[in-house]
Amino acid sequence: MNKELIIQLIKREVVPAIGCTEPVAVALAVAKAVEELGNQPEHIQVYLSANVLKNAMGVGIPGTGMIGLPIAVALGALIGKSAYELEVLKDLTPEALEAGKQMIAGQQITIALKEEIKENLYIEAVCTREKDRVATVISGSHTHFTRIEKNGRILFEESVVEEKSESSETTLNLQKVVDFALQTPLDDLRFILESARLNKNAAESAMQQRYGHSLGQTLTGAYAKQIMGNSLLSKILSHTSSACDARMAGAMIPVMTNSGSGNQGITATLPVAVYAEETHQSEEKLIRALALSNLTVIYIKQYVGRLSALCGCVVASTGAACGITYLMGGGYREISYAIKNMIANLTGMICDGAKPSCSLKVTSSVSTAVFSAMLAMEGKYVSALEGIIDEEVDQSIRNLASIGSVGMKETDRVVLEIMTGKI
Repeated sequence: MNKELIIQLIKREVVPAIGCTEPVAVALAVAKAVEELGNQPEHIQVYLSANVLKNAMGVGIPGTGMIGLPIAVALGALIGKSAYELEVLKDLTPEALEAGKQMIAGQQITIALKEEIKENLYIEAVCTREKDRVATVISGSHTHFTRIEKNGRILFEESVVEEKSESSETTLNLQKVVDFALQTPLDDLRFILESARLNKNAAESAMQQRYGHSLGQTLTGAYAKQIMGNSLLSKILSHTSSACDARMAGAMIPVMTNSGSGNQGITATLPVAVYAEETHQSEEKLIRALALSNLTVIYIKQYVGRLSALCGCVVASTGAACGITYLMGGGYREISYAIKNMIANLTGMICDGAKPSCSLKVTSSVSTAVFSAMLAMEGKYVSALEGIIDEEVDQSIRNLASIGSVGMKETDRVVLEIMTGKI
């Protein structure tokens, strides 16, 4: 596998977004449908896979002070531009917000579960006006349109993006990931610094205001100082959770995503960036650690899939553990140890939708990443005699993915049932 393909893969998976990617992707599908319709629709119908519905129910929509899908759908129709992709709502104005509220009040929007589909990530938006009808479908990934149809005529159709690495042009394993991150010429990797810059800006902006559960601020408060002091760990946790607080509460702050998730992007970059800054690492070390962390996440997500019952922070913090281990002076062996420690500890953390309390899971995952790196540097790791860990680190990753994408399917169904039962 050549360097150029991996760089293309990272640039495709590590992109900026404003707001939680599931409702934003729904807004993107609606925006495209309205563009093809050529006018504002009289009615909008949205059909979603269970995982998209779960992740969009309880999260703040950027700049609105509102929660959930209806306002995202309305704003996608009113001010969305499909060319912006995951920043589709960045042109929000107070006037557009008021118009969106009126659209909701007028019962112009219908949202439903799409039954009997195999894709975990599926969004269908149908916009109608008088005799005109446009339908758009996003599936496989958050910005991948697979069908556009107008008045019964197919304008565009494409197959679903294959998520599994076995059949991907960019088949990875841990050795390839490590070799790429540590051996690629530095100038070819320098673009990854933007992920740290963007997410650090989000964290620092969030610390100035109260978002969600304000976990980031709590981790810099009196109780936290009594327990952790002004430690490197407390700084790592406060920065990471602050960015998550803001994003889940709907702050109009862009973050750099990974594999379609802002929380994954935050978790993969900020612990690494803060550790590097506080321990006075060189720019080269930071760049390579960020590349290692982000590519590890992409590698594991190719097996797990975009959306599953497994919390994405488990995967993202595993990437962070690799980056931190490298910054501590570890090589391939220690990095593989850190991954095994992470899989042994966090496998089974459920995803019960995107919401403000995601910052709690992010913080738990990141603290585990730090502990796993520390153990790895001491030569300590969970062995193949224990649980789901295999002698081969890549098989351990596949075991994690199997549990998250196959074994927890019933968990996913029960979680959605509980969540929708509260409506």
